[in-house]
Amino acid sequence: MRVAVTGTPGTGKTTATDLVSSPLDVLHLNDAIREEGFHAGEDPDRGSLYADLDALAAWVDERANERGAGGPLLESHLAHRLDADRVVVLRCRPAEVERRLTERGEPPAKARENAEAEALDVILAEAVEHHGADAVYEIDTTDLPPEAVAREIEAVVAGEREPSAGEVDFTDYL
Repeated sequence: MRVAVTGTPGTGKTTATDLVSSPLDVLHLNDAIREEGFHAGEDPDRGSLYADLDALAAWVDERANERGAGGPLLESHLAHRLDADRVVVLRCRPAEVERRLTERGEPPAKARENAEAEALDVILAEAVEHHGADAVYEIDTTDLPPEAVAREIEAVVAGEREPSAGEVDFTDYL
């Protein structure tokens, strides 16, 4: 089993997956992109790397083969672009995303751009397009402590939660 945990930056992916108790090994894909060099330079306007998704996917496949049947838990705002059996999309009120990103030191324009992407369901739409609605699970993290988000992710991994694509709506932000 391969599970992707994705979402707009600031929705709590890293924090929650670090708390997940699961038979799946967590692979923080953004770390791999930086540390393993799976990128083709940096976007000077955004300060982010141009990810080489083919190289990253091959690296994930190697780790999955080493792990065997347990498979990995993939964490990144790009995780939904890789093969996965289930995709958890963490969601958060756009104003809260903007606040979190600004507090973490992101430029205001980048924080605003991510908040708008969250309001427009960008990552959710990509996840559904790539994996189908029956494989996508939304979790609204706005008012949940990280431990509760981790338990929700565990429920998805265990097959104890039904798919829920399209249940969260933040278009009022726009």
